Amino acid sequence: MTLPASPVAPDALEPEIARTARELRLDARSAELDAEPAFPRAEFALLASQGWIGLRAPTSLGGRGLPLRRAGRLLWALAHESGTTFAKLALQPEFCSVLAEHGSPELVERWYRPLVQGRTLVGNHVTEPSAGSDAGALATRAEPSGSDYLLTGIKSEAAFATDADAAIVYARIARPGKDPVGVTAFLVPQDLPGITKTVIPDLGERWMRRGTVEYREVRVPASARIGDEGAAFGYLKDELDRERAVLAAIYLGVARRSFEQTVEHVGSRAAFGRPLAAQQGISFPLAEDWAKLDAAELYVDRVLGRLDSGSAGSPEAALAKWLATSTALEVLDHAIQFHGGRGYSKALPHEQRWRDVRSGAIAHGPSEIMRLVGARGLWPR
Repeated sequence: MTLPASPVAPDALEPEIARTARELRLDARSAELDAEPAFPRAEFALLASQGWIGLRAPTSLGGRGLPLRRAGRLLWALAHESGTTFAKLALQPEFCSVLAEHGSPELVERWYRPLVQGRTLVGNHVTEPSAGSDAGALATRAEPSGSDYLLTGIKSEAAFATDADAAIVYARIARPGKDPVGVTAFLVPQDLPGITKTVIPDLGERWMRRGTVEYREVRVPASARIGDEGAAFGYLKDELDRERAVLAAIYLGVARRSFEQTVEHVGSRAAFGRPLAAQQGISFPLAEDWAKLDAAELYVDRVLGRLDSGSAGSPEAALAKWLATSTALEVLDHAIQFHGGRGYSKALPHEQRWRDVRSGAIAHGPSEIMRLVGARGLWPR
């Protein structure tokens, strides 16, 4: 049987990253981390030693310095071999690119370079109980205190809540007698006094051990500030555009793997005296999945290339994430359905893949907001 191949031209490094995934048993390891959630520090260090952490990080900081389009294709290949777990792990420096691009040389050397080397884990604390998609509603405040700041607030849905060595924390500057203003980013070591952490188990991507991190007048020096006061919202916007587009590639890589396995299964199994492939109730949805996957992969690849050239922006990146997430979830749901009871069980990987990809409709911008951002591209202010 010849399976439908991705319509996007493969990257020259794809065989190498796929071979690494197989040698390290990352597919099986992802299932283990789902059953017993933990941060995979050993794999983090191993992937970094082979140059797979920080695909887009500057070569001067230990990364490969690849353009978005190439990085997206490699992350697609890693996700295809091992699910979202290690593809997102490889993407962690991109989630912290604000630090690399706007942090002081001292902060970059102390935290970002070790992150690319797989020696330090830096989290990203943006979301709050009352401020999810609306980052402008952040309530965490940073009160100037001499040459320091006092951070107070609660961050929710924080990945690596108890595992991160440090986190980029977004807060508003609060001066006496004035309303808090200007979203500002700080690099905060997570062992400082006044920080309380709680893990809240998730439906999927359990290895991230997301949870709540509370800051109670945590004293951080002015040297921990990333960039200028009040400028972090603009920094974060640029980072989110890139994140969303490459996350789209990851979700499609996962879905393509389940699609291939489902096509093989349907083509080799019979029911009621006929091959499952001859049942239109099964073959028609899979034919549609084929077309939708191809279309989504081509669109995401195009958006990544346009982001590289500067000819695309937030609307295209948001729509790439929305399209990839919705397509992947439909394909994965069919994989579960057409494998029957085993598809719904942990005997096969499809149910975990669905749970892991399901976060994509919420994290880094929910699907509703992605369409809103896309619509603004049609009617700019």
